[in-house]
Amino acid sequence: MKWTLSQLQKYRNKDFLIDDIIRVDEIKETDPSIREVSPMHITGRGDIDSTKVAFHLKIDGYLILPCSRTLVDVKLPINVETTETFLLQGSEYETEEESHQVKGDVIDLKPIIREILLLEVPMQVFCDDVVSEDAAPQSGKDWEVIHEEDRSKKIDPRLAGLAKFFDENNSSES
Repeated sequence: MKWTLSQLQKYRNKDFLIDDIIRVDEIKETDPSIREVSPMHITGRGDIDSTKVAFHLKIDGYLILPCSRTLVDVKLPINVETTETFLLQGSEYETEEESHQVKGDVIDLKPIIREILLLEVPMQVFCDDVVSEDAAPQSGKDWEVIHEEDRSKKIDPRLAGLAKFFDENNSSES
Protein backbone atom coordinates (compact mmCIF):
# COMPACT_ATOMS: atom_id res chain seq x y z
CA MET A 1 0.00 0.00 0.00
CA LYS A 2 2.92 2.27 -0.75
CA TRP A 3 3.60 3.96 -4.08
CA THR A 4 6.00 6.58 -5.37
CA LEU A 5 4.58 9.59 -7.18
CA SER A 6 6.21 8.50 -10.45
CA GLN A 7 4.50 5.10 -10.21
CA LEU A 8 1.14 6.79 -9.67
CA GLN A 9 1.61 9.32 -12.49
CA LYS A 10 1.69 6.40 -14.95
CA TYR A 11 -1.99 5.88 -14.11
CA ARG A 12 -2.96 9.52 -14.64
CA ASN A 13 -6.46 9.65 -16.16
CA LYS A 14 -6.54 5.82 -16.25
CA ASP A 15 -8.07 3.17 -13.99
CA PHE A 16 -5.95 2.48 -10.92
CA LEU A 17 -7.66 -0.42 -9.15
CA ILE A 18 -6.69 -1.52 -5.67
CA ASP A 19 -7.29 -5.05 -4.37
CA ASP A 20 -4.87 -5.98 -1.61
CA ILE A 21 -4.75 -7.75 1.74
CA ILE A 22 -2.63 -6.13 4.44
CA ARG A 23 -1.77 -6.90 8.04
CA VAL A 24 -2.02 -4.09 10.59
CA ASP A 25 -1.04 -5.97 13.76
CA GLU A 26 0.76 -2.89 15.10
CA ILE A 27 -2.56 -1.30 16.14
CA LYS A 28 -2.59 -3.75 19.07
CA GLU A 29 0.36 -1.80 20.48
CA THR A 30 -1.52 1.49 20.12
CA ASP A 31 -4.78 0.18 21.62
CA PRO A 32 -4.15 -2.67 24.07
CA SER A 33 -7.87 -3.53 24.22
CA ILE A 34 -7.60 -4.97 20.69
CA ARG A 35 -6.81 -8.65 21.14
CA GLU A 36 -6.53 -9.71 17.51
CA VAL A 37 -6.66 -8.11 14.06
CA SER A 38 -7.60 -10.05 10.96
CA PRO A 39 -5.85 -9.37 7.67
CA MET A 40 -7.72 -6.42 6.16
CA HIS A 41 -8.99 -6.70 2.59
CA ILE A 42 -8.61 -3.33 0.87
CA THR A 43 -10.46 -2.73 -2.39
CA GLY A 44 -11.14 0.41 -4.35
CA ARG A 45 -9.61 2.72 -6.88
CA GLY A 46 -7.32 5.69 -7.16
CA ASP A 47 -7.99 8.89 -9.12
CA ILE A 48 -4.74 10.56 -10.12
CA ASP A 49 -4.38 14.01 -11.64
CA SER A 50 -1.68 16.68 -11.66
CA THR A 51 -2.54 18.25 -8.28
CA LYS A 52 -3.94 15.42 -6.16
CA VAL A 53 -4.43 11.70 -5.73
CA ALA A 54 -7.76 10.49 -4.32
CA PHE A 55 -8.16 6.94 -3.07
CA HIS A 56 -11.70 5.55 -2.74
CA LEU A 57 -11.28 2.57 -0.42
CA LYS A 58 -13.38 -0.15 1.16
CA ILE A 59 -11.85 -1.89 4.18
CA ASP A 60 -13.16 -5.32 5.23
CA GLY A 61 -12.03 -7.51 8.11
CA TYR A 62 -12.64 -7.90 11.83
CA LEU A 63 -11.18 -7.06 15.21
CA ILE A 64 -11.34 -9.19 18.35
CA LEU A 65 -12.19 -7.05 21.40
CA PRO A 66 -13.11 -7.92 25.00
CA CYS A 67 -16.77 -7.82 25.99
CA SER A 68 -17.31 -4.91 28.37
CA ARG A 69 -19.47 -7.04 30.64
CA THR A 70 -17.90 -10.52 30.60
CA LEU A 71 -14.40 -10.00 29.11
CA VAL A 72 -14.88 -12.80 26.56
CA ASP A 73 -13.69 -12.27 22.99
CA VAL A 74 -16.12 -10.47 20.69
CA LYS A 75 -15.65 -10.41 16.92
CA LEU A 76 -16.29 -6.87 15.66
CA PRO A 77 -16.77 -6.80 11.87
CA ILE A 78 -15.08 -3.94 10.05
CA ASN A 79 -16.72 -2.67 6.86
CA VAL A 80 -15.63 0.91 6.17
CA GLU A 81 -15.75 3.02 3.05
CA THR A 82 -13.53 6.09 2.91
CA THR A 83 -12.03 8.60 0.51
CA GLU A 84 -8.51 9.79 1.24
CA THR A 85 -7.06 12.70 -0.75
CA PHE A 86 -3.36 13.51 -1.03
CA LEU A 87 -2.34 16.96 -2.26
CA LEU A 88 0.75 16.83 -4.46
CA GLN A 89 1.69 20.54 -4.51
CA GLY A 90 1.13 22.06 -1.10
CA SER A 91 -2.22 23.53 -0.14
CA GLU A 92 -2.71 25.81 -3.13
CA TYR A 93 -6.47 25.57 -2.90
CA GLU A 94 -9.05 25.01 -0.22
CA THR A 95 -11.11 21.84 -0.28
CA GLU A 96 -14.20 20.84 1.64
CA GLU A 97 -12.79 17.39 2.32
CA GLU A 98 -9.95 16.48 4.61
CA SER A 99 -6.71 15.99 2.74
CA HIS A 100 -3.17 14.80 3.45
CA GLN A 101 0.11 16.35 2.39
CA VAL A 102 2.53 14.10 0.52
CA LYS A 103 5.78 13.84 2.47
CA GLY A 104 8.70 13.21 0.17
CA ASP A 105 8.08 11.18 -2.95
CA VAL A 106 6.00 8.35 -1.46
CA ILE A 107 2.31 7.90 -0.62
CA ASP A 108 1.78 5.28 2.09
CA LEU A 109 -1.81 4.29 2.89
CA LYS A 110 -0.98 1.90 5.74
CA PRO A 111 -0.79 4.57 8.52
CA ILE A 112 -4.11 6.03 7.34
CA ILE A 113 -5.77 2.61 7.32
CA ARG A 114 -4.39 2.02 10.83
CA GLU A 115 -5.91 5.33 11.99
CA ILE A 116 -9.29 4.49 10.41
CA LEU A 117 -9.34 1.13 12.19
CA LEU A 118 -8.53 2.74 15.54
CA LEU A 119 -11.44 5.14 15.03
CA GLU A 120 -13.76 2.18 14.41
CA VAL A 121 -13.13 0.67 17.87
CA PRO A 122 -16.26 1.41 19.96
CA MET A 123 -16.17 2.51 23.61
CA GLN A 124 -18.00 -0.64 24.71
CA VAL A 125 -18.59 -3.98 23.03
CA PHE A 126 -21.10 -6.50 24.31
CA CYS A 127 -21.22 -10.19 23.45
CA ASP A 128 -24.33 -12.30 23.05
CA ASP A 129 -26.02 -13.57 26.19
CA VAL A 130 -24.23 -16.90 25.86
CA VAL A 131 -21.81 -16.95 28.81
CA SER A 132 -18.79 -19.21 28.58
CA GLU A 133 -16.65 -20.73 31.32
CA ASP A 134 -13.91 -18.09 31.09
CA ALA A 135 -16.29 -15.14 31.32
CA ALA A 136 -16.46 -12.77 34.25
CA PRO A 137 -19.09 -13.85 36.80
CA GLN A 138 -22.62 -12.53 36.30
CA SER A 139 -23.70 -12.89 39.93
CA GLY A 140 -22.26 -13.31 43.37
CA LYS A 141 -23.19 -13.01 47.03
CA ASP A 142 -25.91 -10.33 47.26
CA TRP A 143 -25.44 -9.07 43.68
CA GLU A 144 -26.19 -9.91 40.05
CA VAL A 145 -25.97 -8.23 36.66
CA ILE A 146 -29.33 -6.72 35.72
CA HIS A 147 -30.22 -6.01 32.12
CA GLU A 148 -32.04 -2.80 31.23
CA GLU A 149 -35.09 -4.68 29.87
CA ASP A 150 -35.54 -6.57 33.16
CA ARG A 151 -35.19 -3.38 35.15
CA SER A 152 -37.84 -1.46 33.16
CA LYS A 153 -40.47 -4.21 33.67
CA LYS A 154 -39.94 -4.34 37.42
CA ILE A 155 -41.99 -1.97 39.61
CA ASP A 156 -40.14 -0.28 42.42
CA PRO A 157 -41.65 -1.69 45.68
CA ARG A 158 -41.66 1.81 47.19
CA LEU A 159 -44.04 2.96 44.45
CA ALA A 160 -46.26 -0.15 44.32
CA GLY A 161 -48.70 1.43 46.79
CA LEU A 162 -49.02 4.49 44.55
CA ALA A 163 -50.22 2.32 41.65
CA LYS A 164 -52.96 0.91 43.89
CA PHE A 165 -53.99 4.46 44.85
CA PHE A 166 -54.86 5.35 41.25
CA ASP A 167 -56.76 2.07 40.79
CA GLU A 168 -58.89 2.90 43.89
CA ASN A 169 -59.60 6.44 42.59
CA ASN A 170 -60.77 5.16 39.20
CA SER A 171 -63.12 2.59 40.79
CA SER A 172 -64.65 5.15 43.24
CA GLU A 173 -65.42 7.66 40.45
CA SER A 174 -67.44 5.09 38.47
